[in-house]
Amino acid sequence: MVLHMMIVTEKTRKALKDIGLTDYESTAYTFLLTSGSKTANQISKSTGLPYSKIYDVLASLEEKGWVVVEGGRPKKYYPKPPSEALEAMKMRVERSLGDNVGQILGELQVIYREKGNQERPDIWIVRGEFNILAKMREIFNSTRNEIMVATNVLPRALVNLFLPDLTRLKNLGVNIKIILTENIDDKSLSDLERLGEIKLKEKMFGGGLISDHQSVMLLLSGGKDSETLAICSDHIGLASLSREYFEYLWNEAKPSHSK
Repeated sequence: MVLHMMIVTEKTRKALKDIGLTDYESTAYTFLLTSGSKTANQISKSTGLPYSKIYDVLASLEEKGWVVVEGGRPKKYYPKPPSEALEAMKMRVERSLGDNVGQILGELQVIYREKGNQERPDIWIVRGEFNILAKMREIFNSTRNEIMVATNVLPRALVNLFLPDLTRLKNLGVNIKIILTENIDDKSLSDLERLGEIKLKEKMFGGGLISDHQSVMLLLSGGKDSETLAICSDHIGLASLSREYFEYLWNEAKPSHSK
């Protein structure tokens, strides 16, 4: 008979599953949170988890950093604070991701440059905000000499997201030019002015960025309910045309210190 009736929302259970805990592990851990230290046998009886599986479940929780084991006969299991367990898991994931990214890029990026780049179209469309933000970060990371940005909308959250990238580019000696509309908030304007040349226009339609005279991203939005799109290209002709238009806007804009 199951004695344990731990009330945890389905949303929390799904969150635990999404970060790597099985249903059995979530049940065992949440039980320990309310009951304190218990033996494997007590956990099994109180939660209904199969006794044949309970030691594997607890060993996995220990390995993942969610429980502590006290030696003795029988062993007792203590729950770690969720904040501590999550921080440890985050560090392990980030370390693993860093190692794997290095391995993957070191081998597959070479193949991509030799093969994939030749077969990529001159112009392609990126859909969805997350994909667009990832592409923007990719362009920032590949910039070596100059980045030009023009945007009519720049929320503070977006400024916070890209300030580290722009700071790194400034420290590398990259020339940064940004055109904004005059409704930019003072804090964002002040932060960006420390990183490059800023000019303001009363109105601007759309936006985009140009990197090193070759990589271009044009941002498109059809309205409140429309999907956000970006047109990206490494075509030298489109890059040259985009740069000319940027220079036109730049000459028409006012220095930011006039705000």
